[in-house]
Amino acid sequence: MRIATWNVNGIRARMDNLVTWLRHSTPDIVCLQETKSTDEQFPRAPIEAIGYHVRTYGQKGFNGVALLSRMNPDEINCGLPGDVADKQARLIEGVYSTDKNVMRVVSLYLPNGNPVQSNKYTYKLSWMKRLCDFAASRLRFEELFILAGDYNVIATDMDAKNPINWVDNAFTLSSTRAAFRELINLGLTDAIRAVSSDPEYTFWDYQAQAWPKNDGIRIDYLLLSPEALDKMTHAFVQKKMRGWERASDHVPVCIDFSC
Repeated sequence: MRIATWNVNGIRARMDNLVTWLRHSTPDIVCLQETKSTDEQFPRAPIEAIGYHVRTYGQKGFNGVALLSRMNPDEINCGLPGDVADKQARLIEGVYSTDKNVMRVVSLYLPNGNPVQSNKYTYKLSWMKRLCDFAASRLRFEELFILAGDYNVIATDMDAKNPINWVDNAFTLSSTRAAFRELINLGLTDAIRAVSSDPEYTFWDYQAQAWPKNDGIRIDYLLLSPEALDKMTHAFVQKKMRGWERASDHVPVCIDFSC
């Protein structure tokens, strides 16, 4: 089984690339972020036509997350618990049954947080605290649990080609990294780091020739429960897609499971 996460940066702009990638890479479950579409306007037909179930949690023009899956989900939950006033479409959770296991998969789009002197950064840290509480509650189920998405966190300096360019950014502030470590320390494992200690980037800005210069950062993660880690066989970044025409500024990150 293959699970992938991908910030598509606008579902309509990336639909041709998405369908081509789905046909070629054949993931079983896909976590999409930044779809920038309401549920009603999400262009589901081309995806359903190639055999995927589509579940969305959308918002007009901003944010938006989705789950695409070859199997019909047993359960779908939308929104991050902990603040009833928060209406931003940033998290969707699906529960899926396989022959041998129950798998809980989350697609999330963590707040950017910039500028750091604004309430946007306060919201980012608050959201991360709520995410930590949510993850702790899910880990108690002792299921295969995958917390995937665009975290807008550069976890270490190794996760940026030029760390100096990100000093004082909301992605790298000590409080951001501390909140991310708190999440990891619940017992989650960063899938890419479990298989590689080499620099791996998942985002290249559209500006300043970042892609040709490989001036990237890693901000897209799949975090795994111990049960999921035990079943993982491979994890990798599909970097070449950043070079496609009309590419997203992010690329897919994938994990394979023996289940």
